[in-house]
Amino acid sequence: QVQLVESGGGLAQAGESLRLSCAASGDIFTINRMGWYRQAPGKQRELVAYITSGGSTNYVDSVKGRFTISRDNAKNTVYLQMNSLEPEDTAVYYCNVYLIRIRSGVLSDYWGQGTQVTVSS
Repeated sequence: QVQLVESGGGLAQAGESLRLSCAASGDIFTINRMGWYRQAPGKQRELVAYITSGGSTNYVDSVKGRFTISRDNAKNTVYLQMNSLEPEDTAVYYCNVYLIRIRSGVLSDYWGQGTQVTVSS
């Protein structure tokens, strides 16, 4: 089995910072892309940022310059540093990881349970 455990969400005021973490564990052979999505009430889930195994990153335009995604391969963990938060960043944030399991040898993606981020003005 594979588990993704997220932490770090919460309540912040506009302009403040939060840091999300997502740790993957289980029968993991290798991890490919790691990323963060978010879903605000009444809206579709959107990709916020991702980072490849080689360290390349990509961000949705609305968070460029404010959010930074990083990963610690030794800990199978991905982070999202969120600075200059805005009320529009309020959403449930989900981590998403593409990995190959030891048993199956197949590349599949897995989702975290979601963590709420609420930004007040």
